[in-house]
Amino acid sequence: MIDFAIAMCLGIAFSAACGFRIFVPPLVMSIASLSGNLTLAPGFAWIGTYPALICFAIAALLEVSAYYLPVVDNFLDTLEIPAAIALGTAIAAANLGEVDPLLRWSLAAITGGGTAGAIESFTSVTRLDSTTNTGGLGNGILATLEVLSAITLSILALLLPLFAGVVVLLVLSLVFRQGRKPQRKYRI
Repeated sequence: MIDFAIAMCLGIAFSAACGFRIFVPPLVMSIASLSGNLTLAPGFAWIGTYPALICFAIAALLEVSAYYLPVVDNFLDTLEIPAAIALGTAIAAANLGEVDPLLRWSLAAITGGGTAGAIESFTSVTRLDSTTNTGGLGNGILATLEVLSAITLSILALLLPLFAGVVVLLVLSLVFRQGRKPQRKYRI
């Protein structure tokens, strides 16, 4: 039972990190798998290969760099919401180990995809608000905070998965609390 809880926390934490930057968590998972620090579920061993590592490294570098380009960052947000949900689902499934496939994919879609989608949606709205209020000048700060969050949460998932799961719950509570606040209308 404890192994399942750890696997769930791993999957949720990596999925949440996908909500900040979609290619950073699979890059960290690939490195961890290649170094023997992460065992992936059957069918996901390809993540721990050198070709996958190279692809994830290039994708992460391009993604992180693109978020520092004005206009491109907001455009990427529209593309990354469905991508984060899909990748969050796959990453959660990759960490669930030997579980019935129906249960694996159901839990992965609900917990992984839902978590990644909620966080990516929150960061998209935050960036749009930053663009509106700072003319895009604050977006670089947000991009830096997001990539640091993705890296930190991914590493925390590997080192302290149960704690990482609690951190994700706290982040999600913040996301949902912010989502329920009434939006202020600005007069020009």
